[in-house]
Amino acid sequence: RFGRSGGRYALLQGQATDLGNTVVFASLTTGGELHVLEEGAVTDPVVVADYLVEHGIDFLKVVPSHLAALSSVAGIEGVLPGRSLVLGGEAVSPVLVGELVECAGGRGVFNHYGPTETTIGVATARLGVGGVGGGVVPVGGPVANTRFYVLDGALRPVPVGVAGELYVAGVQLARGYVRRAGLTAERFVACPFESGVRMYRTGDRVRWTADGEVVFLGRADDQVKVRGFRIEPGEVQAVVAAHPLVAQAAVVGREDVPGDVRLVAYVVAVDEDGDTDGLPGVVREFAARRLPEHMVPSAVVVLDGLPLTGNGKLDRKALPAPEYATTAGAGRAPANVREEVLCAAFAEVLGLESVGVDDDFFELGGHSLVAVRLVEILRTRGVQVSVRALFDTPTVADLATSVGAAQVVVPENLIPAGATEITPEMLPLIDLTADEIARIAATVEGGVVNIADIYPLAPLQEGLLFHHMLADGGDDAYVLPAVLDFDSRDRLDGFVSALRRVVARHDIYRTSIVWEGLREPVQVVWRDAELQVHEVTLDARSADPIAELVEIGGARMDLAAPPLISLHIAKHPTDAHWLALIRVHHMVRDGTALEVLLSEVDAFLTGRGGELPEPLPFRDFVAQARGGVSRSEHERYFAELLGDVTEPTAAFGVVDVRGDGADVRRARFGFAPDLDARLREVARRLGVSAATVLHVVWSRVLGAVSGRDDVVFGTVLFGRMNAGAGADRVPGPFINTLPIRVRTGELGAREAVSAMRSQLAELLEHEHAPLVVAQQASGAEADSPLFTAILNYRRNTGQNLDERFDEGMAGTRLVFARERTNYPLVLLADDNGERTELAVDAVGAIDPETVAGLVPTAAEGLVSALEAALEGGPDEL
Repeated sequence: RFGRSGGRYALLQGQATDLGNTVVFASLTTGGELHVLEEGAVTDPVVVADYLVEHGIDFLKVVPSHLAALSSVAGIEGVLPGRSLVLGGEAVSPVLVGELVECAGGRGVFNHYGPTETTIGVATARLGVGGVGGGVVPVGGPVANTRFYVLDGALRPVPVGVAGELYVAGVQLARGYVRRAGLTAERFVACPFESGVRMYRTGDRVRWTADGEVVFLGRADDQVKVRGFRIEPGEVQAVVAAHPLVAQAAVVGREDVPGDVRLVAYVVAVDEDGDTDGLPGVVREFAARRLPEHMVPSAVVVLDGLPLTGNGKLDRKALPAPEYATTAGAGRAPANVREEVLCAAFAEVLGLESVGVDDDFFELGGHSLVAVRLVEILRTRGVQVSVRALFDTPTVADLATSVGAAQVVVPENLIPAGATEITPEMLPLIDLTADEIARIAATVEGGVVNIADIYPLAPLQEGLLFHHMLADGGDDAYVLPAVLDFDSRDRLDGFVSALRRVVARHDIYRTSIVWEGLREPVQVVWRDAELQVHEVTLDARSADPIAELVEIGGARMDLAAPPLISLHIAKHPTDAHWLALIRVHHMVRDGTALEVLLSEVDAFLTGRGGELPEPLPFRDFVAQARGGVSRSEHERYFAELLGDVTEPTAAFGVVDVRGDGADVRRARFGFAPDLDARLREVARRLGVSAATVLHVVWSRVLGAVSGRDDVVFGTVLFGRMNAGAGADRVPGPFINTLPIRVRTGELGAREAVSAMRSQLAELLEHEHAPLVVAQQASGAEADSPLFTAILNYRRNTGQNLDERFDEGMAGTRLVFARERTNYPLVLLADDNGERTELAVDAVGAIDPETVAGLVPTAAEGLVSALEAALEGGPDEL
């Protein structure tokens, strides 16, 4: 059975429990090989299954509920050892036994029984097909040097087949409980059948079978087994009752779902007339600070009074089953794709219709073994999370901020300070020859000594470089201008000084782009790159000095000359104010990067520069973007999504995506307050973000203006979800634009939203894929665009760019800003959590006002259809 010489044993339990001693001592006494898996690994089905195979594990002992959780993901075969499997720690279901025996073949499957007080194991039974009589799994007969007595309340033996309480006698009984004489006397009693011998009262109700085995029927006392842990509910009840807001408490073990025993606390509030909505969470948190995780109640139910029997005892049968789903999904809806993925996974494993962002996994009935399944589901959806992280951050909102894709180990920058030569070995992020390095150094002011690092482009930068080269020295759509008005020259000089210090802090602002004569473009971080300030004089007769300053600055920028930020300053011709044109190339910034820049400028202006954290390198993001998911995996995903797309979705027939956006026109609008509120409400009820719903709205608008029922459009991705620690404070272009495909004619309203949620979640795994990979994986011709319209959904804190400048720096205000794009049609959405401000940018023959009129119409139709479907109507659109 257990204990063949030289066998390999795997330990899945911590040694704080006695269950694992079976494996430990069996391996040590037979000259075997003991494998102790890491704590974080034993709850990971894939890791456990791989380990058993890789190391040829022969023997394994495991708690049935733990095994069921592992096998639900890895399959029964994946968690079976090579020779023998021993089950112990709790009762095992006949269904699981049947599956194990059928899959095991010639391998042994054993049930092992024994309380800690009898030195772990006192009974064993080999389980086989047909050996589960009456739907009950036998625990077996006594092992050597052990006697079993099944007795009634008067300590008299009961006949075969009659229920009684199990008493155990033998050499392996413990002496008693340390410093608990009363409990020792209660549990270790004199044996009436053997002179001078003690026996242990197990509290287990059992019966003998005709062939001499014992079958477990339940507990004779209140003690319960929860996931292999033996628990006295009275101990938990004492802790719960100690809370100052609790007048009465009762704790019981419930098995409302077969095989799933959970502790439930029932409490009566001190203030029965007060608001008790928050009491369950408060009591559970109180218990969690004082008890081990397995002893914390899965649910806390507030009652007006505890139900009693006729003789005044607790009426356990009258205690209501906890309703874990009562408040699930009632709170805040997901705000982004990561939160949507987590909400959907929580709901799936907990068997709930929906889950809100602030819902707690454990308050909804989750526990460590359900968590195993949750972790695996999330893994298949591109989200890496450990069971430990779930315990530390059990709400969707908190977990979303702490998880992400598998992080790439970024090699260090190997170029030493003061280096006069750079070799290929010093550049671990890119493969360059010595000749290529020499070409790069020739473009850098000061040569090699001024080079701090060299690495590839980020995904967005690749596309931006394409459009820069397409401009061929002409206007670049991605030179982003903004004009600030300062109330004095001193105020302007302070701003310039602060901006220079920010540029010096961050490598991305000291970066040039080099591509000529190279196999692939690179970005080169300079050690020193001075911010250029050009002072100009404006025409005193100018009707629009701001426009004149913008014209002077132009829309061209040399990507080989950092920083890719420039300043043109001029005194206002009619007053004492000064104007500053700030031009920043999209190569070095996105929306979050602008916020980082402004906050750091403000820190230097207000004397808080010394409090800023150490800057983080942009190279870490580039390494994560290029190494997190393989290019082949990106190609596979986009080929499946777009392989049969042969032509673009051309709104109004416009297919030119190579313009500079100079003739862009903008129409600003918003949803009516009632429609905005209704859209957010249906999103909350569906467990998705308002952004997901708006993606479906935009797909229907594009279907209407392109005459297609199969549309492809671009969506702007935040890019910082899977970018590593500290990504929120690193300037640089993290965002990316990638395709979404919607077959608008095939799905109902709810189906369309659900499909969009799934597609956005999948796309999140590929958020760092270069757009060219998607283009090449599609069926479109090489010179044909994949899409001509995009949706840019931005979440902000309620401040627009103007307000951030105005409130961030005294005496300063933004008087001009312009963003351009090469795409002929763009829907911009700025969501501050309460309302959504919208705008349509369009070029050429496309009228933005026409499109702006279609968006609310499509939104009204979708929201109405969703409302009807949610109320039980047909899912139509």
